[in-house]
Amino acid sequence: MLLPLTLQAQETTQRFAIAESPTPVLNTPGFNDIFANAQGNNPKTDNCGQVRELEFIALPGTVFAIQQEINTGTTVIYRVTTGDYPHAPANGLFIDSRFVSTTIAPPSPRRAALSPKKEIIQRLRNSAGVEYVWGGNVKQGIPKLADLYSTGNRSLSLKSGKKVSFAGLDCSGLLYEASNGWTPRNTSELVAYGKSVAIEGLDLGTIVRKLRPLDLIVWPGHVLIALDHGEVIESRLYCDGRKSGVVIRPLHKRLSEILRNRKPVNSIEAKGGELKNSFVVRRWIEP
Repeated sequence: MLLPLTLQAQETTQRFAIAESPTPVLNTPGFNDIFANAQGNNPKTDNCGQVRELEFIALPGTVFAIQQEINTGTTVIYRVTTGDYPHAPANGLFIDSRFVSTTIAPPSPRRAALSPKKEIIQRLRNSAGVEYVWGGNVKQGIPKLADLYSTGNRSLSLKSGKKVSFAGLDCSGLLYEASNGWTPRNTSELVAYGKSVAIEGLDLGTIVRKLRPLDLIVWPGHVLIALDHGEVIESRLYCDGRKSGVVIRPLHKRLSEILRNRKPVNSIEAKGGELKNSFVVRRWIEP
């Protein structure tokens, strides 16, 4: 039986939480509803097998401002904000208190160090074959999640029998992990991140020649990352039975596919927000 949520008063003295380990951040306080639903210990997933309530996985050291405390009867959930995820959903961000430590003194922000370009490229290449996970940005996942939400002799698992840990990467999570959390977490920010590469009105071959390793081919909802040796990497989700996950493709071939349905522009923001059926190239790290 699921226990009701008990809402506590809004925080009167500002408290902060610090992620002690990779921490799942959801867009709902109903952790038990997600992980211990009526179907036993299978978490709630959509028709693509994804837990859409997962926003991202906060890296160790991520600082949260606690807005509200919610007692579920089995654990305490915090409603939070964080500078690492500035565009939170309307209903807020929520974390399980067992993943964090708390303090009244304002902590220093998480330290993100930008690795050399070659190391980032190698990390990206090492992710080839990793499964697609909505909200995933830690390819090893969160092993202790299954233990925290298992009941009795049942282990928290997907319908396939695989233990739930959110082991995998979504499209922007692929870049976020490879950059050690240096880059923005969502494509809504990546479309304006770094410098624009002028591609508007150019043909396929010209765009390919302009691209440099780690340039982003991005639009609201998806991002691909240029590699060296004329290749590109992305994490794709299919809901029609095809295998989802991180794949490396020839840049020329993949970009030609994109150009069938999208047109190259220099800025999406400059044209009034999400310009439909377009894409931009952003350069966020210099050669």
